[in-house]
Amino acid sequence: MQRRRVLSAVVCLAIALPLAACGSGGTSGGSGGVGPIGIDYPRSDTDFWNSYITYVPTYATELGINLMSPTNSQNDVSKLVANAQALQGQGAKAIVMAPQDTGAVASTLDRLEKAKIPVVTVDTRPDRGKAFMVVRADNRAYGEKACRFLGEKLGGKGKVVEFQGSLSSVNGRDRSEAFAGCMKSEFPGITIFEEPTDWEGGKAASALQTRLNQHPDISGIYMQAGGAFLAPTLQVLRSAGKLVPAGQSGHITIVSNDGIPQEFASIRAGEIDATVSQPADLYAKWALFYAKAAVEGKSFAAGKTDHDSTIVDVGNGQLEDQLAAPLVTKDNVDDKSLWGNQKAGS
Repeated sequence: MQRRRVLSAVVCLAIALPLAACGSGGTSGGSGGVGPIGIDYPRSDTDFWNSYITYVPTYATELGINLMSPTNSQNDVSKLVANAQALQGQGAKAIVMAPQDTGAVASTLDRLEKAKIPVVTVDTRPDRGKAFMVVRADNRAYGEKACRFLGEKLGGKGKVVEFQGSLSSVNGRDRSEAFAGCMKSEFPGITIFEEPTDWEGGKAASALQTRLNQHPDISGIYMQAGGAFLAPTLQVLRSAGKLVPAGQSGHITIVSNDGIPQEFASIRAGEIDATVSQPADLYAKWALFYAKAAVEGKSFAAGKTDHDSTIVDVGNGQLEDQLAAPLVTKDNVDDKSLWGNQKAGS
């Protein structure tokens, strides 16, 4: 971190070039680290979020953060509100959260802002209210990458089932809107069956079974969250006798989002064809980094960062660090740099 402190000093003198961290003076927690910093986990019922949870303590230690006992809102915004109040009452100097309902956290963000407790949101961007920094990937790119992969593999024709995430979440909206827009403009010969799921695997499985009954010639599937949808999707296809390996006649082309190890194993096995690797490790690392920076009184500006991402002003001064999220196929599934090929937390 010494190089970053030197770089920050130079950048501040240069009047706020991108990733300038200006200001100093932090608060140390009881464990000798910066903080205390609170964190609320959004859920622990998907492989993606369980991986994120595993990375958090590793990076908290690496960054010298006094991390409070985490809370878990279990995909319930009322629990998130209560957990944030509890962390505030326990003396949190900053809070990291990942609101799954991005339209219902404005009052919580407003309350924390008035209490001068900066908030970093990870994976999602609040529809209203201000966060110190949003840490996520470009979710519209997820939908576009999935669209182009499927469109090219299917030769611009066929029927595709899309498992949409919750449309109350900016992630679900971004992926859905981008996928639909891309398909309409670039592959109009493909029929899309949009299936809202609220990120629930059971709803995806039920929708897929119904569509297969109605349209036995389904040729593609887009799963907006492999952590929630992979296992139930494979089970439905297996039960229907439609889990045909890639390269064989009757194979249903499947592209996913998340980049969990289970998706990589399914790509190697020929069960699915691609996924977009959503960086669980970097979500944990940079969310904690910005929470620490907020406590230390630093600030940032839009522009390229030194960690292969771009900070974007998404409107009204809200900054979002958009991390890289590569498409993974059989050609690069064994890339050791992908977090899904590493031991979580190591």
